[in-house]
Formats: sequence, structure tokens, C-alpha cells
Amino acid sequence: MAPSLKPLALTGALGAVIDGVDLHQTLDDDTARMVRDALHEHSVLFFRDQELSEDEQIAFASNFGTVGPYPLTKMLGGTALTSIIEDTADSPPDADGWHTDVTWVSEPPAYAVLNAKVIPERGGDTMWSSLFAAYDALSPVMQHLCDQLTVCHHSGQDFHERVARTAGAELADRIAGEFPPVEHPLVRTHPVTGRRALFVSGRFMDQIVGMHRDESDALLGYLNHHIENPNFCVRWRWTAGDLAVWDEASTNHRALSDHFPAHRMMRRCTVDGTRPFFTTS
Repeated sequence: MAPSLKPLALTGALGAVIDGVDLHQTLDDDTARMVRDALHEHSVLFFRDQELSEDEQIAFASNFGTVGPYPLTKMLGGTALTSIIEDTADSPPDADGWHTDVTWVSEPPAYAVLNAKVIPERGGDTMWSSLFAAYDALSPVMQHLCDQLTVCHHSGQDFHERVARTAGAELADRIAGEFPPVEHPLVRTHPVTGRRALFVSGRFMDQIVGMHRDESDALLGYLNHHIENPNFCVRWRWTAGDLAVWDEASTNHRALSDHFPAHRMMRRCTVDGTRPFFTTS
């Protein structure tokens, strides 16, 4: 690994900055391999001063796999591989809660890439939490319990209400029909590294399969609070042109809303993933 490309770790749990890579250019094989290895070591990588075009962002994301459309885009017959996340006074931010993207589908994204376009003067940071660190910090008894459990994920009532409010009840009902609840393991085995991660996703989790509602709410409530431990987290203060890529299989993230009503705009794309799984070995 060239010294100038060595990742600079930001915390003990996750997050690293990589300097000396121009993402406007196609990465050579060695550099692409270095970036992938660094991502699997640090779970989220940050690159400064990368004001990418849409095609350049897709090309970079393609180093990690096949870039696919957002599930709702695909459902509606669209083919766009990127989407704009824009907060304004008339469109308040709605991602200020810990989650992994789109866990309400059978094969959630494997990686996500976000390029900052418009950043407010203050506020609007994004935080990530390491689900590896969260799992490792559990007692062996709690790990053993979680290893055996499966959770029903759904898009959630708040998502349904938001779509109904912005696009109409008919579309919201269609989404609910097209994407029924799906079951995922509470602990997932990382498909590349084999490490175990606590697979929680906030509002997208409905209930632990086989548990009474009150039992499930108690355990999921504890685990959702557990991942908020600052020792598991990294926080990034954006500058326009910054780019982040993260591993969806080992992180939760949340986009803070303290910039509202200021303007904030990001371009996102995701890399297709496979069905989450758990192995005992």
C-alpha cells in the first residue's frame, strides 16, 4: 500500500479518511483493492474534495459491485442509479434516526456512496455506528441469545404516512403490497470478512419472530439503545465535495437534522447486496 494512500483511522471502532486518491479517475486495480480492503477494515471511508459528476460517482461505486436503483425507483419502472437527498425549509430532513438502508427488502444494499453537494453553514453532520463493535461488546450470554433470533423487518408506518403525504395514499398502499415484511437474522455474518454484526435497523424492525410483543419490544429497545454508545460511533462534519462510502452490513447511520431549515443536498447511490445470513462457524 502506498504511504500516501494509507487510511487515517478516525476512532477506535470505525471510520477512516483516505487522501491522495482522485475519484474523478478510474481506479487502477491495486488502488481499488486497497480501498475495498480499507472499507472492510474501517466500515466507512471519507474522501475530501471529490466533487463528482453522476457518472463518476457511479463509476466509483462500481468498484464495490453492481450499482442498482432504489427499490421504489425500480418498482415504478425507473432506471436511475442515483438519487438526490435534499432538505429545505419546505422539505424537512427525515433520516435522523439510526438505521441500515432498506432492510425491508429481502436483499438490502451492500454499500452506499454519498457525495455532498450543498452543505449548510452549521449542522447536518452524519453519524455511523459499528455493528461489529456493538455485537462484540455484548456478553457471551446475550450474544448466544441474539445469534438464535430472527426479526421481521418492514418499511414502517411512518414511511407509509410520509409517502401518502407526499405522493398519495394509492402509491403508499402499492408500496406496502409490493414490499411485504421480510425476516432477517438479528446477528448477521459479514459476507466478506466473516465477522458477526448486530443487525438492527431502528424503525424498520417490527418484531422478533416467536416472541411476545412486549418481550420483543424490550430486547429490540435495549439493542437499539446499545448501538448509540459513543465508543461505537464516528461523526463526520461535511464540506461540499466530500464523499463517504460505507459498508451497510456492518453499520447503522443517521443524518442529523440540526441544520433545519437550512438547505442541504446530497447525491446517493447504492451497491446491490445479497440476503443477510448467519453462520454458526
